[in-house]
Amino acid sequence: MLIAPRPDFIVPLAHRLSLDLGRRTLVMGVLNVTPDSFAGGVSDPDRAVDLALRMERDGADLVDIGGESTRPGAGPVSEADELVRVMPVIERLQGRLRVPVSIDTYKAAVARAAVAAGASIVNDISGLGYDPMLGVVVAGSGAGLVLMHTRGRSRDMYREAGYGDVLEDVSAELRQALARADAAGVPRAQVILDPGIGFAKRGAESRTVLANLSAFARLDRPLLVGPSRKSFLVDGQAPRPPAERDWGTAAAVAVSVMGGAHIVRVHNVAAMAQVVRVADALRAAARG
Repeated sequence: MLIAPRPDFIVPLAHRLSLDLGRRTLVMGVLNVTPDSFAGGVSDPDRAVDLALRMERDGADLVDIGGESTRPGAGPVSEADELVRVMPVIERLQGRLRVPVSIDTYKAAVARAAVAAGASIVNDISGLGYDPMLGVVVAGSGAGLVLMHTRGRSRDMYREAGYGDVLEDVSAELRQALARADAAGVPRAQVILDPGIGFAKRGAESRTVLANLSAFARLDRPLLVGPSRKSFLVDGQAPRPPAERDWGTAAAVAVSVMGGAHIVRVHNVAAMAQVVRVADALRAAARG
């Protein structure tokens, strides 16, 4: 069985937390506090808190909270609206959720407020490309930082999906994101990379990235992969709504684990935690 190596990393986070990455694959649960998420979101803070706690019970190692949909074609959300959506959830989870909270935002002000309220990771889809102050906020807070690859904005990202060699181009653009983090003062040890499955990539390009995750190992940072319920899973098939894409997601998650992902970002935590456990066991058996 062909399995990509997965180096170990200790990633420092805010609030004196850290992630031990490499020994097993961590599961990040997606909690969209939005009315228009492609895979379903919630608007009521109490229900969002209940969902976060359920994700932890179901096996989530982290919970990623977002207040702006970044699906292809989505419009931007104001800073004020995003804060109104995410802050009550993060504040109510303080002292109740034992796993680290990640704030899914590209806005410096949202990241600052979220980390102050208890979030320990900032998950930036723009790779520090949208808000020049975000890197400074992360550097000052000690938060972990996920730098994702994308191009353009959500409304027009597919116009940017033109690559000479998608693996080389995405690697080069992730290096640029790392350089922006360095320039902002974010320690390299706090950075996790995400190749951005489905973001500014057509289906074939997303599949190429997913099937060749080892190409990003040379960047010497842990990898987060988020294939969950995305449209590339049903390319060439009859249309299927996101909530019915969990079987395809399971296959993509297993490939992610075998390809060397340190973290997988998923919607259906209970099911995908089982997939991860089996895939990790197979990795261990192959090493033996």
